[in-house]
Amino acid sequence: MNIILKISTFVFPLITFPYVSRVLGPIGNGKVSFATSVIYYFSLIATLGIPTYGVKICAQFRDNKQRLSKIVKELLAIESIMMVISYILFFALLYTVPRLYQDKTLMIINSISIILTVFGVEWFYQAIEQYDYITIRNILFKIVSIFLMFGCIHESGDYVLYGAITVLGTVGSNVLNIIRLRKLVDFKNNQKLELLRHIRPIMILFMFSASTMVYTSLDTVMLGFIKGDEAVGYYNTAVKLKNLLVSLVTALGTVLLPRLSNILANKDYESFNRLIRQSFNFVMMIALPITVYCVIEAERCIDFLAGPGYDPSILPMQLISFAIVFIGFTNIIGMQVLIPLGKEKYTVISTVVGAIVNLVLNIVLIPMWSSAGAALATTIAELFVLIVQINYIKSLISKFIDLKNQVKIISACFISIIILVLNNLFIRVNSSFISLLETSVLFFGTYGIILILLKEKMLFSSICNMRNKFFKKK
Repeated sequence: MNIILKISTFVFPLITFPYVSRVLGPIGNGKVSFATSVIYYFSLIATLGIPTYGVKICAQFRDNKQRLSKIVKELLAIESIMMVISYILFFALLYTVPRLYQDKTLMIINSISIILTVFGVEWFYQAIEQYDYITIRNILFKIVSIFLMFGCIHESGDYVLYGAITVLGTVGSNVLNIIRLRKLVDFKNNQKLELLRHIRPIMILFMFSASTMVYTSLDTVMLGFIKGDEAVGYYNTAVKLKNLLVSLVTALGTVLLPRLSNILANKDYESFNRLIRQSFNFVMMIALPITVYCVIEAERCIDFLAGPGYDPSILPMQLISFAIVFIGFTNIIGMQVLIPLGKEKYTVISTVVGAIVNLVLNIVLIPMWSSAGAALATTIAELFVLIVQINYIKSLISKFIDLKNQVKIISACFISIIILVLNNLFIRVNSSFISLLETSVLFFGTYGIILILLKEKMLFSSICNMRNKFFKKK
């Protein structure tokens, strides 16, 4: 269900973005992207490290409703206090920083996402693994937002309305979470709340979230201040596609965190190692071909998604696509290995290193290369995060990596690249959509067939299971 949710996150923007990018243009898109990136920082202050910590600790006590209810109330109390502080800081900066005040209305509308994120307690529903509910209500709100975008966004000046619809599609469904929460959590029990016991682990994960946020959104904020809304618009086109693909690659991470925490609580280390091996195979099998395809077909992807006038987005997309692989692996090591093992501090250290690298490179590269410089800075920062995390699990890496299977994936991808390049040399289609359809079927079709012939474990096992179920029904 979480993969379906992630695919919806990938598909719905593909439906709306080609239309919105053409109507709003780079400047309108840049304004919304800049506002969204700024608000992320205030959401980060409001939630601290609770989204990750909440999943982990609630998963451990999900079979004890009384204990679980107490934990949820404690975490909500902490978030409520921090939300008030966040809004105070937000309005103070809004009325003192000219760059923020010039789009005051857009900023205030985007800030609604802070309160919806806090009281939406998405982490609680992930912890109790209610992915059917999470997926269905999220998709419904995305469908509503699609109709609103096509029905209400008609000219470049509609960027404020676009920002409001984006908030609705992204966190609007959290309203249902708030209503539903009373059925699952006992708020009537007047238990004494112990807030302080959560502070240390929350602050560790807050450092992780904060440093991650620095090198995932600081580039957009710095680009907006240094180069303006138009540069942000070009960069956002590349980043949007990268983020959509990353959400697909990291789909297993969100699902497995509560499961792995529960497995470790029961000291089932064999199951833990098996799941991590499957995660590495999944990420390698998905992330590597996606990255390669985006680099080779960047021009056509940008032309299809954004239309004429977005050529400056091509190089940033090619540069930032490499980050998809790096993020896929750091998501496994950080979210599925270090955090469940209680080694959050190593995750924090790796992301702090990434944040520092990103900040320094942004200062150097953005003035010289604008959006391409920001893309390169982000990719290098993600690589540094991965290198640091690998160093911390080097004693365990042999248990997690199936080298023979990884070689099969790399071989299949290499052969598919050769076929795609040869195809592009001899066949040229004017329509970006038809071209992407033809090349994607050729590339990923070839890739999948070769993986089956090489008997790649995850894909081959899935096909065998489906075949066995089919004949069993027969």
